[in-house]
Amino acid sequence: MKPIVINSPSLANSDILELGKDLKTLVDCGCRYVHIDLMDGHYVPNLCFSLRTIPDIKKAYPDLTIDLHLMVDDPISYVDRVGETSGDYFSFHSDSTKFAIRTLEKIKKNNLKAGVVLNPSQPVSTIEPYVDLLDMVTLMAVEPGFAGQKFMVRTLPRILELAKLRKARNLQFLINVDGAINYENLVPAIRRGANVIVSGIFTIFQQPEGFPGAIDHFNREVQRAFNEGFFEDAY
Repeated sequence: MKPIVINSPSLANSDILELGKDLKTLVDCGCRYVHIDLMDGHYVPNLCFSLRTIPDIKKAYPDLTIDLHLMVDDPISYVDRVGETSGDYFSFHSDSTKFAIRTLEKIKKNNLKAGVVLNPSQPVSTIEPYVDLLDMVTLMAVEPGFAGQKFMVRTLPRILELAKLRKARNLQFLINVDGAINYENLVPAIRRGANVIVSGIFTIFQQPEGFPGAIDHFNREVQRAFNEGFFEDAY
């Protein structure tokens, strides 16, 4: 596949009272993806957005791509409901179900793009039995469900390992990196084959220059990664 990098701001970092305003500004600044976390209080002990968030956003911004990350038990029970809300990517944690292939096949039957999420402790080889069914693989760079963690540098070799698998199998799935990414590790992640960056408080939100300046900074770093070049097996 050709190198591509997508900025996917995580709306969980937005003040709930400013969510509509923040979303409009992100779109006006050129963001075409947004990351939405859906938690059930069981797989992780927290709650975040509800399914209603998706159709509300799609109604206002029909061309915006929803990068939906489900941190839930029994993800297959959400597939039909997400399909009805016109979601785009449906990514679930591989260890949240015993029936990953069945879940992926149902996702595709609902005209959604299928994604799997790997926690830091899970080997990349976990997905090999069904990698051909995937449109996206998300590597968690922190443990899921908790804010304020630091980026795990051990994620970087995992990105390249996943990119090598993609290249060896001649596949086209996107590599998504989620969790505490900042400008120290953004360029190294991209050079190793990361395509979707879940951006948060270290890159886009709560930056002194505001969204326009922060997004411009992000874009400059992406271009720097392209200029420095990719690792040999990244593409």
